[in-house]
Amino acid sequence: MQAQLEELISKISSGCMQAEDITRIAEEAALAYADPQAFLAANPDINFDHSFPIPLGEWVVVGSLPETVLFQADSYDALFQQIVESFGPQVSFVLKPKQLAKVEQLTALNRIQVQLSSLSPDTQGYVLLNFSEPLDDALQAVLVYSTDLQRVMALAVEVGIYAAPAYEALKAAQESE
Repeated sequence: MQAQLEELISKISSGCMQAEDITRIAEEAALAYADPQAFLAANPDINFDHSFPIPLGEWVVVGSLPETVLFQADSYDALFQQIVESFGPQVSFVLKPKQLAKVEQLTALNRIQVQLSSLSPDTQGYVLLNFSEPLDDALQAVLVYSTDLQRVMALAVEVGIYAAPAYEALKAAQESE
């Protein structure tokens, strides 16, 4: 499982994390998945609550991702603001977070996805991916290169972490209501 976790973290970090950090997180998460009680005993400072809707190993992965990789917010404008900040001032965005504040969720997500698709032409842009179960915020997502999407989805299934393209997931949810 450690190899799959390492590859998954590497792909969702899109070059934002050092290899040694990715390896460390994957090792810790694999140990937490394999024997949660032993992991908690060896790491008494871990603040894991068994009422959380995710396993300890997944919690280790999510909790270890930096804010330049894992985006958490209660609104799409706030989520997009974090994404813009993660790219830094050298990347220019046509879409501005305030343009998302008063539009419907699906419209906001579509605008975000269109903007992200235009970045990084050699990887066919980015896909905003819902990742894991949000614990404290309404939204929790990562960016993946479009060219890595299928592999990331397969890895997420292999390790048991929920992942879904955000726009498609919301569209499907609204259509089934």
